[in-house]
Amino acid sequence: MGVAGALIISFEAAPAQLINSATFHFARAVAYNIMNVYATKASCVFMFTTSTIAIYTGFAPRWLAILGYTLSLLLLFGSHCLSWSFVVFPSWVLVLSIYIFCDDSSARLARAGTIGVNRRNATDATDDEVSK
Repeated sequence: MGVAGALIISFEAAPAQLINSATFHFARAVAYNIMNVYATKASCVFMFTTSTIAIYTGFAPRWLAILGYTLSLLLLFGSHCLSWSFVVFPSWVLVLSIYIFCDDSSARLARAGTIGVNRRNATDATDDEVSK
């Protein structure tokens, strides 16, 4: 982001001269590519890995993980065609965060009957049971 900062400082010093210069257009293109290409690809990787972790661990429902995969692929291959694609990643993170915030896993486990069940400690198990 040093390019964008240098561009802003240069623009403040001589705004009339900078707009017509080739350096301004080059720096603007570099800043645009850094933000719209690399940041978008990084958000795709984050969505893809978080969706994979959600499926394997079950901390989020499968539909939310599949939505993450779908939106990640949309960003990866279609972000240059869609002008609203910059909203996809924050929206998906918002939906996932709201689900995690509202999820009451202890109530779900109580309904399933797993809370309150006496489980045997590993120290109580015999050597044969531990080795299996």
